[in-house]
Amino acid sequence: MSWDDFAKNAKDAADWGATYHKTIRDRPVRAQTSPGDIAAQLDTTPPEDGTELAAIMADFERIVMPGITHWQHPRFFAYFNSNAAPASVLAEFLTAIIAPQCMLWQTSPAATEMETRMMDWLRHGLGLPDAYQGVIQDSASSATLAAVLTMRERALNWTGNIEGLSGQPTLRIYCSDQVHSSIDRAIWVAGIGQDNLVKIRTTGDLRHMDPLDLEAAIAEDKQAGRIPAGIIAATGATGMGACDDLQSVAAVAKEHGIYTHLDAAWAGTAMICPEFRTLWEGADQFDSIVFNPHKWLGAQFDCAAHFLRDPDQLRQTLAIRPEYLKTHGAQDVTDYSEWSIPLGRRFRALKLWFLMRHYGMEGLRARIRNHVTWSQALCDRLSAEPDFEIVTPPILSLWTFKVAGASDDDTQRLVDAINDDGRIYLTQTLVDGQKVIRFTAGQFDCEERDFDTAFDTITEIARR
Repeated sequence: MSWDDFAKNAKDAADWGATYHKTIRDRPVRAQTSPGDIAAQLDTTPPEDGTELAAIMADFERIVMPGITHWQHPRFFAYFNSNAAPASVLAEFLTAIIAPQCMLWQTSPAATEMETRMMDWLRHGLGLPDAYQGVIQDSASSATLAAVLTMRERALNWTGNIEGLSGQPTLRIYCSDQVHSSIDRAIWVAGIGQDNLVKIRTTGDLRHMDPLDLEAAIAEDKQAGRIPAGIIAATGATGMGACDDLQSVAAVAKEHGIYTHLDAAWAGTAMICPEFRTLWEGADQFDSIVFNPHKWLGAQFDCAAHFLRDPDQLRQTLAIRPEYLKTHGAQDVTDYSEWSIPLGRRFRALKLWFLMRHYGMEGLRARIRNHVTWSQALCDRLSAEPDFEIVTPPILSLWTFKVAGASDDDTQRLVDAINDDGRIYLTQTLVDGQKVIRFTAGQFDCEERDFDTAFDTITEIARR
């Protein structure tokens, strides 16, 4: 393909994309295919000869699109949204065209310096103190793993990477029983082991870690000769939006000299609205904080904002400097590959620059406030229906419900029937051991009418 051909095809792709988004409400939210349907249409061996792009695009429509769950659908109320605001999409398009590898300052100075400034913009937007510095990771999972590795090295006096974990004291990490499974996986990858992840029971409407239980678990481990290495708290946990009492957690951590990490992957975006910051009071006392602009802020996946009080501890954990990665002749430059687990890095800051400049912080706040208002109004409407039960009240735009008296099997059948219908997409979760239906809102372009459709769909199918 020549670059002249590229220009024509890129214009066609942009037109296709605009039409797709303008007509997306006409599509079922979740893919309606069965396992194996897509694979059966794909050749088992690669082609020997080239194919015209027009034919490939026709096959894209015929084969790929029926098997796509539409994450940009305004009635995607499942999981947490993975957004793609138009301005962010354009930035990603430009990034794909110039295709830089941004591992070092010298390999793309603009990418490094823009990343520094965009993380300052986000920090300012969240109301975090100037003491924090930031780095863009690919996901909250990677940021959490980086935090756990830092906990490990700090607790072992920076000997784990050199000597390995064999023969070292047993390390313990503490979290609530509501945290995301990525915390468990980080413990595995870090070599600490599942048995050394201590999950503290939660209490109250926000399902926060009980500070007395946390204190008792730490004291017991110290008495047994184990080393408390870190505490991972949550604001807006995935299941039902659990939020830890961060001030209490920080106080316990300070008393024992323990590294703290806050997973605010979804809810962190809402903290650009000052009125929602009561949910994470005390966040400014944590060593490490992560949230995902690719969830609620509108940035294209992948983009996780990782803030650190002391980046030197992270660099001491991850930095490795062979001669071919050294930048000579430039002083005081930042190489963000020393802050990340992968060496290679994408130009993720560009989409944040486009996004925040185009919409402005107030425009982004307005969207979040609308999502919260509309979601909570839907919860109120459903709670007024005699045959429905709100199991956990809204935390921002996330809440859970069920049909009153329904068994777990009944609830799952209802979730499946709603998703097969296609008008909206929901998921199930467990709360206090019972299966419930989880509703969350955050698609960048959703409107109030989409919540009306959600009410009609849920009540109609449940009663049918």
